[in-house]
Amino acid sequence: MRTGIVAIGRNEGERLKRCLRSVPPGCPAVYVDSGSTDGSIEFARGQGITVERLSTQHGFTAARARNAGWRCLLAEHPALEFIQFVDGDCELDARWIVRGEAALDAERGLCAVFGRRRERSPAASIYNRLCDDEWDVPVGLVEACGGGVLFRAAAIVEAGGYSDDLIAGEEPDLCLRLGRQGWKIRRIDAEMTLHDADIHRARQWWLRARRAGYAFAEHVARHGADAFPDWRHQRNSILFWGGVIPALIAVLALAALLPALRRAALLTYLLIALYPVQVARIAWKKWRSGASLRFALAYGWWIVLGKFAQFGGVVRYHVKRWRGGPLRLIEYKGREREA
Repeated sequence: MRTGIVAIGRNEGERLKRCLRSVPPGCPAVYVDSGSTDGSIEFARGQGITVERLSTQHGFTAARARNAGWRCLLAEHPALEFIQFVDGDCELDARWIVRGEAALDAERGLCAVFGRRRERSPAASIYNRLCDDEWDVPVGLVEACGGGVLFRAAAIVEAGGYSDDLIAGEEPDLCLRLGRQGWKIRRIDAEMTLHDADIHRARQWWLRARRAGYAFAEHVARHGADAFPDWRHQRNSILFWGGVIPALIAVLALAALLPALRRAALLTYLLIALYPVQVARIAWKKWRSGASLRFALAYGWWIVLGKFAQFGGVVRYHVKRWRGGPLRLIEYKGREREA
C-alpha cells in the first residue's frame, strides 16, 4: 500500500466504529485517541489498528493528535508516500484513496488533495444541512483544506506537521506554511467522506460558531499580513457585525434616554434594521445560487446570528492570549472540557 490512514477521535462512539470499518483492507492505520472513555481504544485494537494514546501533559488538540498519528505511522511504515487524515466522525468512501492517489500522481506540485465531504443526515436538522452546504467547496486549486485530506508524506515531514498549540484552524495554518514553500492544494471532483455532525440543538451550533471565531482570530493574530485574505476578511466581518454595530446600538440607545438626544433613537432603529437587511441580502445570494427559498432564508439567518457567537470566540482568543493558562477545547458535541 502507498497510503496510510491517521484517524483521530474523542468519545465518538458509533461514529468511530463506522470510521475505522471504512479503512481499506490492508491499509496501514493508526488511531490516535484523546482521552476517550467510551471503549474507542478497545474497539480500534480489536480491528487490528495501531492505537496511539495522546498524553494529557500539553492538552488535547486535533493538531497534536494528527502529529502523533503521522509520526507513528511513518515510524512503522517509512516507505509510505501518502497519508490520509480522517476525523473519527467521518467514513471514507471506498473509492477515494485510489482517486486521491491518482490526483497526486498527476500533479507533482500538489502537497494535498481532498474531495467532497457530505453530511450523513442533512435532513435531520437545519444545522446538519448547513454543515453539508459548508463542505461543498468548489473544485480546483484552493488555499486550504479541512481535517479530512490526503497529504503527500514528504510535504508533511517538510513542514513539520501541524502546530500543536492550535485548538482550531490548524489546517489553514499548515496550508499557509506549505504554500510559502511552493506547495499547492486541490479539491477534486470525487466523493471522499461521509461526516456525522449530529447537531440538533442551537447551542451546539453556537459553540461550533464560537470555535470558528476563535480560529479566525488566532490565524490573523499569528500570521498578520501573511494571513489568508479571506480569513482577515472574516475576522473583520465578525468584529463589525458582532462587536462594533452592537456597541453603537447600545451607546445610541442610552443616549436616546437623554431629552436632548432623543433623535439618537432613530439611529438606533436604523442600525438594528441592518441585521434583517443583511439576512435578506445573504439569503438572496444563496437563493440565486440555486438553493431553495426556505434554506436560503435559514442560511441567511444563521450566518448573521453566528457573527455574535463568532465574536465571542474572538474575544475568548484575545482574553486567553492576555491571561495565558491551559488550553480549553470548544466542543460542540458535548460540554467544554479543560485540556
